[in-house]
Amino acid sequence: MAKLTRKHYLSYALICLIWGSTWGAIRLLVRDVPPLRAAAIRFFLAAIILLIAAITRARVFRMSLREWRALVILGITMMGLPYGLLFWAEYRISSSMTAVIFSTCPLFVALFTPVMTRTRVPRGAVFAMLLGLGGMATLFYTELSVSKYLLLGGGAVIAAVISSSWAAVFAKREIGEVSPLLGTAVQFCVGAGILCIASLLTETRRESDWNSTSVLALAFLTIFGSVITFSLYYWLLRKMQAYQLSTINLVVPMVAMAEGALFLRESLPILMIAAASLVLVSVATVLRAEDEAEMRLQVEADAR
Repeated sequence: MAKLTRKHYLSYALICLIWGSTWGAIRLLVRDVPPLRAAAIRFFLAAIILLIAAITRARVFRMSLREWRALVILGITMMGLPYGLLFWAEYRISSSMTAVIFSTCPLFVALFTPVMTRTRVPRGAVFAMLLGLGGMATLFYTELSVSKYLLLGGGAVIAAVISSSWAAVFAKREIGEVSPLLGTAVQFCVGAGILCIASLLTETRRESDWNSTSVLALAFLTIFGSVITFSLYYWLLRKMQAYQLSTINLVVPMVAMAEGALFLRESLPILMIAAASLVLVSVATVLRAEDEAEMRLQVEADAR
């Protein structure tokens, strides 16, 4: 694996900052626009921007049938399904809660990596996963179990986490050589199509209120939260392992909770902060265990 440079670390930090801010933007947008419709419009606009950028920067696009198929699958599992669920969930639960639950993504990435790559998971990682799941269960019991309405929102986020985690490992394995611009654009097109169909089936009777707040939130989510960050994400995925890149989710909840409290006046109960801390510590332990296992394998390979 190539050595990471300052450019890689700056890109990583930028993704953390922007994605940490998207949760609040989603919350603002779905107050005035039906969630599935909002997500579909976001991805459709982002796809147009990325396709124009890809066409102007490359003369010929050559991808194998396997790569095209992988992009369609990722359009469903990385874009359409999880973001439809996340937008739907934020209509029911706070942006801070959504971000904290989604921070368990590295746990599932660490779980899917050995399953899909046939590598052993360190015992420390397995133990940490159990702690993380315990913290997540605490969140469900204390904050979401008060009503079926909130519980469904939390369940939608968990489903989004599982889909995104699987897709991250799949993307690392299948589309390493695909142009980040073109690959992301294709995924956005597929995701937008799925979300548009879902919106037409379930949201036809709901009106959209395109006021200044919703328009600005959509613009931010399209340009910064989609075009810039996903292009950087897939670029970094060429240089980093999927579980390493998933550590972005360690930082994102902190940004989301801070912004939710400052700008959206969302409360931060002590128990929620404690449960979130448990989840984040367990995630860090998983990633450290994975890293140590990789170092041991490298030492053994060098010894041979």
